[in-house]
Amino acid sequence: MVRFALLTAALLLAGCATTAVPDPVQAALDKAGLPADSLGFVLQPLDGSRPALQRRADAAMAPASTMKLVTATVALDQLGINHRGRTELLAASAPINGIIQGPLILRGGADPDLDWPALWWLLRQLRESGVREIRGGLVVDRTLFQPTRFDIGLPPFDEAPEFDYNVIPDALHLNGSLLDFELQAAADGVTARPLPALTGLSVDASAMTLSSRPCKDWDEYWKPALVQPAGDGWALKLQGAFPANCSQRAPLQIVDRQWLVTHAVRQLWGELGGRMGPGDTQGAAPAGAVVLATHRGRPLAEVLRGVMKRSDNALTRLIYLQLGAQAAQPGEATLAASERVVRDWLKGHGVDTAALVLDNGSGLSRSERVSPALLAGVLRAGQRGDHAPELLGTLPIAGVDGTLSRRLKDGPAAGQARLKTGTLRDAVGLAGFVPDAQGRPWVFVALLNDPDAARKGRPVLDALVNWVATQR
Repeated sequence: MVRFALLTAALLLAGCATTAVPDPVQAALDKAGLPADSLGFVLQPLDGSRPALQRRADAAMAPASTMKLVTATVALDQLGINHRGRTELLAASAPINGIIQGPLILRGGADPDLDWPALWWLLRQLRESGVREIRGGLVVDRTLFQPTRFDIGLPPFDEAPEFDYNVIPDALHLNGSLLDFELQAAADGVTARPLPALTGLSVDASAMTLSSRPCKDWDEYWKPALVQPAGDGWALKLQGAFPANCSQRAPLQIVDRQWLVTHAVRQLWGELGGRMGPGDTQGAAPAGAVVLATHRGRPLAEVLRGVMKRSDNALTRLIYLQLGAQAAQPGEATLAASERVVRDWLKGHGVDTAALVLDNGSGLSRSERVSPALLAGVLRAGQRGDHAPELLGTLPIAGVDGTLSRRLKDGPAAGQARLKTGTLRDAVGLAGFVPDAQGRPWVFVALLNDPDAARKGRPVLDALVNWVATQR
């Protein structure tokens, strides 16, 4: 520690841009067998009372989910803490004598809270207004974003496209494009059923075997389901192995989302005593369409707390797309507009974007890149902004909650550091604020990129957090 302190002091006095790796962090790197050059960091008291300690500060590095800090900070400023997505039921003209002559239109407005109860309540509002018959079918309007379906034709991120972290959202984010499946180990195999049960959907788990894995690791031997059309529905055949003596409710992206929407609406509407004619499709609501019922999601500041604490990829992508939808020029793709908004915001706050590569704003990407200095600049700008308390409140607390609930529990940073985590197979990161031994918050950014980062890198970052927490 004395060697490191003397070396750091000498480097700072000389104005050197690179700081030596602290002894406990170097020890963690050596134990993990990771090279020092895999680590980049920027560490500095938020009040600027000491020069920044930094290493590879300007390197373009994979951020993993620390990228969510960029999206969250820009969104709070550009969309506002009270921004709310919404879902609407519309018709081309007002109902007459309880009858909608044409189709019912379900228009998505990037509502993060459109779950099954919310959809039921929308239809209930319509039914209680006196509507009993819809003579057209259902039109699903996803045109808030362009193109309307980013997921179509896009190669899967990894070998588990059915899991919730891989959902690529569109403007109608009904139940996160997921359907729950209740999986239950039985004496002779596995049983499964969808929740809610939808007419036309069958599930066969007879090919699944029982494993000796702990129940918490139920997805270790999961294999993608076989999906076959069956009349107007789907037949799903689940595969892989499931732990014995285990029961799980798994939200999965297996069923086509357009089918899911149309059949859920029809089934709920029928259960409410309504009738609906044939002809379901996707398209835009006509000009002058009449709004018949509305559901509003929670304000952005509330949504972001859950997004950041649990590192929700799909909702981060939804928020990133809303940045573009709000600013898009005629004919401009939404993702291109989102990138323009983020880059303009960063430049407006004096943050160098030379290392920045944007994809979807969530960090679930093989191409996204930031530098430690860029993330540090975002953190400083966020804390100077009007929404600093809201942003700080979204970050996981060391050893307490979110993605840090099981990390840094026993060290000096426990209960004090607030940090966004990030993990990909070849990248781990932590970025946020760490109070030192005198209670001064430090801007903390540490990224580690290496083929073994996910397996070996977290203890290195945790050692750096604890080192900052002991500084005076």
